[in-house]
Amino acid sequence: MAPPAAARPRVLLYDDPVFREHDGGPGHPERPERLEALRRGLRDAGLEARLDVVAPREATGAELRRVHTEAHVARVAATAGRTVRFDPDTQAGPRSYAAALKAAGAVVQAVEAVLESEAERALCAVRPPGHHAEADRAMGFCLFNNVAVAAAHALDRGLERVMIVDWDVHHGNGTQAMFYEEPRVLYLSSHEYPFYPGTGALNDAGEGAGRGFTVNLPLPAGMGDPEYARVYREVVEPIGRAFDPQLLLVSVGFDPHAADPLAGMEVTEPGFAEMAAVCLSIAGGAAGGRGVFVLEGGYDLDGIAASAAAVTKLLLGGEHAPVTWPASGLMDRLMEAYRRELQTYWPCVRG
Repeated sequence: MAPPAAARPRVLLYDDPVFREHDGGPGHPERPERLEALRRGLRDAGLEARLDVVAPREATGAELRRVHTEAHVARVAATAGRTVRFDPDTQAGPRSYAAALKAAGAVVQAVEAVLESEAERALCAVRPPGHHAEADRAMGFCLFNNVAVAAAHALDRGLERVMIVDWDVHHGNGTQAMFYEEPRVLYLSSHEYPFYPGTGALNDAGEGAGRGFTVNLPLPAGMGDPEYARVYREVVEPIGRAFDPQLLLVSVGFDPHAADPLAGMEVTEPGFAEMAAVCLSIAGGAAGGRGVFVLEGGYDLDGIAASAAAVTKLLLGGEHAPVTWPASGLMDRLMEAYRRELQTYWPCVRG
């Protein structure tokens, strides 16, 4: 049964027309129609009217330089008004810098809003995406690392525990690298492996004071709702609850979807809802329910529409039918490998 209207959390939706003006190149899968699909999915599910739509501000240079080098910020800024290709996959068009500034700014603004109790949750429908962008490099369709910029902003505000859950089908190499030695940020990624960008092995756990605060959960191709549900309920949720973040950020990739043309996973809408439910469970402790969900990948338009609706329903306080999995099966060996590797840092996963 849905909670009464008075108990429903206030959820902000960050979007801006400039996001449609980022041009990745002819035929590029990261295209403006992705955002139209997301908004269509929300409208068709009757959810859009329940969100407060916010026009984002631009990220400042100081905010970007918390995670990016000054030279990288300058390189992206120099693309304004022209087309520049950074690598075979990553291009900036004449308006891409403007879009990238607001994409990063939207996530920072969303963090400010939830920390100031203006809203409980936010969904940032931004492009270009961010989690592959490194401190000094644009790559993987990404120019600035939106989630990392926002996490660094939260640390600057005095937070001591920020968790980033990255369920995009590709490993967020850029986000991981930026916080690899930072114990105040727990970066946890589930991703198809081996797959682009080739990072995110199970034993890749951080360095120095940050050892153990990078958690990688590599998955073979073909995993669907039951497998993801088991990983999130038996590994992600206990680790997250043990860390007890004061703020949760989620890199929301819809490319694990069964229909996605760029990947090999089999997740459907109930699986995405299950992952969102786990994230909200983690946020239910010290974070007081505060969470910011940020669009990354996902390239099948109908998959984006339906999956975004499934996730947003949960953000708005809706319920879902939990996904179940077999008592035993092919996942047993993988789960045991996770436990062996992670129990040194997170005894809660011993089972």
